Amino acid sequence: MSATDYTVDLRDIKFVLFEQLRAHEQLALIPRYKDFDRDMYDAVLDMAAELAETTVAPVNKVGDREGCKFDGNGNVTTPACFKPAFRAIVESGLVAASMNIEHGGQGLPHVVDVATHEMFSGAATAFNMYPGLTRAAANLLTWEGTPAWITSTAVHRMLAGEWSGTMCLTEAGAGTAVGDNRARATPTADSNIFHLSGEKMFISGGDNDLTTNILHLVLARLPDAPPGTKGLSIFVVPKFMFAADGTLGARNDIKVVGIEHKMGINGSATCTIALGATGTCVGYLLGVPGQGMEIMFRMMNEARIGVGIQSLGLASAAYQNALAYAKDRVQGSAVENFRDADPPRITINQHPDVRRMLATMKCTVDAMRSLIYSVANRFDRTHHGEAAEKEYLLGLVELMTPIIKAHCSDKAFEVCVTALQVFGGYGYIGEYPVEQHVRDAKITSIYEGTNGIQAMDMLGRKMRKGQGMLFMSWLNEANEELDRCRTIAGLADEVAGLERARDQLGQTAMHLGMVGGQGNLRGAMLQATPFLELFGLVVLGLHSLWQARIAHLAIQAGARPEDLKFYKGKLMNARFYIKNVLPKATALAKAIQGGDESCLEDGLFE
Repeated sequence: MSATDYTVDLRDIKFVLFEQLRAHEQLALIPRYKDFDRDMYDAVLDMAAELAETTVAPVNKVGDREGCKFDGNGNVTTPACFKPAFRAIVESGLVAASMNIEHGGQGLPHVVDVATHEMFSGAATAFNMYPGLTRAAANLLTWEGTPAWITSTAVHRMLAGEWSGTMCLTEAGAGTAVGDNRARATPTADSNIFHLSGEKMFISGGDNDLTTNILHLVLARLPDAPPGTKGLSIFVVPKFMFAADGTLGARNDIKVVGIEHKMGINGSATCTIALGATGTCVGYLLGVPGQGMEIMFRMMNEARIGVGIQSLGLASAAYQNALAYAKDRVQGSAVENFRDADPPRITINQHPDVRRMLATMKCTVDAMRSLIYSVANRFDRTHHGEAAEKEYLLGLVELMTPIIKAHCSDKAFEVCVTALQVFGGYGYIGEYPVEQHVRDAKITSIYEGTNGIQAMDMLGRKMRKGQGMLFMSWLNEANEELDRCRTIAGLADEVAGLERARDQLGQTAMHLGMVGGQGNLRGAMLQATPFLELFGLVVLGLHSLWQARIAHLAIQAGARPEDLKFYKGKLMNARFYIKNVLPKATALAKAIQGGDESCLEDGLFE
């Protein structure tokens, strides 16, 4: 197996989409997607898989080793191999396949778009950040609060890969605490134009040589703005000024002053940017003053789910690499033959401990895919139906977003580390791809809001909303799925195991006072991260069980011989996850309900 090998798990992607979610049938009922059918979705997925494996994956290692270069004069050069791959993605129409046709998108369902970006992220994470960020920025610029001339001029150029986009929140000393931003926006005689000054850091794709222009979405504070996040406004700040017909003008005074040398995602330029340091930096207000965080969160929420997709892509790639390696690597003999003087040598996928690692990775990756795709499918369904149904679906998307971002990124990193362990010493060196997977995956728990922030958001906001309304809605759906699984005798033990974990989750939520009460907020926040992990473990367990039910029914219906191994793998996933992974939920519930607050005592860490 070569260092650039990448395999898309297309069989599982199509299982989730078309057998588990039956997305093609649901989407056919939505007028927005009436012109698409299963054949069209298959064609898009097949094309994306081929692009990911043959065009994108080969740039992964090269881009990591070459990295980005800064010329000291505000310009960044990306790895040379990125350019042809970027053009290929652009020409495929998959930069933003789910965006509206009138803006230059393909109008495809969001869930299909998610599948393609899982493939591209798994193939080359750092590379895919450029089209990913551009898609998110372009999506924000379609919002009704954007000046119409910017939307009409910029968005289709971004989706055509001519221009790109970034979001600029972080400043030195003001990362997670966004309200501490100091960048300033000064009004001018023209009410549409502001002059910006300040510095932003850790800006992904802050400059590149893949596109001719970049639109930066920048948070800044007007002179009379109140402190904190309520005083932040958001501005479109182009690298090059442009006319309404798209003609580029003079370079704006928003320039890179340095790039970071990082642990991973080395092909993604992580920049420090100065605004108005040597001249005039022009920005255009989006929405109204003080609306910056509200608007930016439209992009942030998309980005947080994007981190979950990125995590899934990395975890799937790491597992597929570990599985292929384990099937080929000959090492040792069967445990039954340890005492023999010269026993037959076997491939390591036959050793019990390696099989345990492979099973842990497989059931985790498959459940993550099920969760993320199901949430994307919910979002697609909001394009049709009554207002109350849309609100219900969006509420569940909101509840699952911290789990997708935080729990899936944590588990993806664990999968990548486990994959490296399967490779042993070979995994630790650069000949094989898993050491890069580990390095690339670590950032996913940090950017777009650290996982600790996601946990506090989950416990402090999502669980409290409507006195626990979102959580109760999820719980009702979980119970409905358990009822369906309970009709299958072969899943009785797994159902019982998940019911216990569900009850422990509910008891823990009540203990923390997050459902229907105020509770001890400081003590609750101490347990925010353990609670999110507990919730995530139960959610992924439910998805494993759901997939096992679908697989069981497929076997009963007379599955093709070539599919039997796949379906049996789903049954193994549920059995292994619920008996080997899910028991951690019991320990977490006990620890949280124990209520220990010793680390909050004064004087310990001062």
